[in-house]
Amino acid sequence: MKIKIKVLKDLVNQALTKQGYASKEIEIISEILLYAQLRGNNQGIVKLIGKGIPKNPEAKKIEIVRETKLSVLLNGNKNMGMVVLTKAMEKAIQKAKKHGFGIAGTNNTSTSTGAIGFYANKIAKEGLIGFVFAGSPETVTTLGSYEAIYGTNPLAIGIPSSGDPVVLDMATAIMAYFGLIEAKTAGKKIPVGIAYDSKGKFTTDPAKAMDGALLPFDKDRKSSGLALMVEVLTGPLVGASFVGFGDTGTNWGNLIWVIDPELLTDQKTFKKNVQKLVEKVKSIKKIKGVKEIYVPGERGNRLTSERLKSGTIEVEDNLFKQLKEAAL
Repeated sequence: MKIKIKVLKDLVNQALTKQGYASKEIEIISEILLYAQLRGNNQGIVKLIGKGIPKNPEAKKIEIVRETKLSVLLNGNKNMGMVVLTKAMEKAIQKAKKHGFGIAGTNNTSTSTGAIGFYANKIAKEGLIGFVFAGSPETVTTLGSYEAIYGTNPLAIGIPSSGDPVVLDMATAIMAYFGLIEAKTAGKKIPVGIAYDSKGKFTTDPAKAMDGALLPFDKDRKSSGLALMVEVLTGPLVGASFVGFGDTGTNWGNLIWVIDPELLTDQKTFKKNVQKLVEKVKSIKKIKGVKEIYVPGERGNRLTSERLKSGTIEVEDNLFKQLKEAAL
């Protein structure tokens, strides 16, 4: 159904209030959820339905575990993942602006950090290059197995340009976990050949896939290898749990690093040349039936602009119904 964006935002804020968050936390979480929803990304309001993302009553102040002029490691102390990663992003940006490079890791959170392209986009809008990696519990298998061993392990890269930032946001899994939840909520099947059930048989039932495992995105070595690398960066490197070691249900890890292009080149020239590259990519010959070539983040930007201009957004009926139940 088509609803007003303002109505959607009010419901999101009400649901977050019911789930125990303070006004500053709601401001952060709501912005990230709506960023995803407006782009057609499945990291949006679906997170608020069902069990939702209630604030952990044991949450304490976020702590700095160790810090140097270039780095910081944060203990999330059971706070909401989006709140903790936002703080990490801000610290990494500060360090990069002062020293050219900043790296920030987090551990001890157990809720989603949302669409990590949000953070990469924020970093790029500061004229900086951002890399973001997120860990989560076992959901994805690896080549040659049907047992879940990795999280969906997304990564995002944000590049500034003289136009819109170029932002790649991708899971190393063939589908994000919340894509399964969206399909289940809508009563839809998932595509053939992307997930196993708990017995190692392919399934199109999203509920059975949740008990089994998703495949990595290319069902082959490259995505399996990339998933492992993200697991290392969001597990052992930042002191978070990983499969077989620690509690992956309560101690997720994340990593951000930020680079100032001025370390290697003039920032203004860099941004101008990135835009030239984007324009060249978009201008190359197209195969039959293709009207336009898109660069990473462009379609989401366009969809967001269209929705903001109209003031309305399409939301799947069952999803909207459950959001209202979570909010009212």
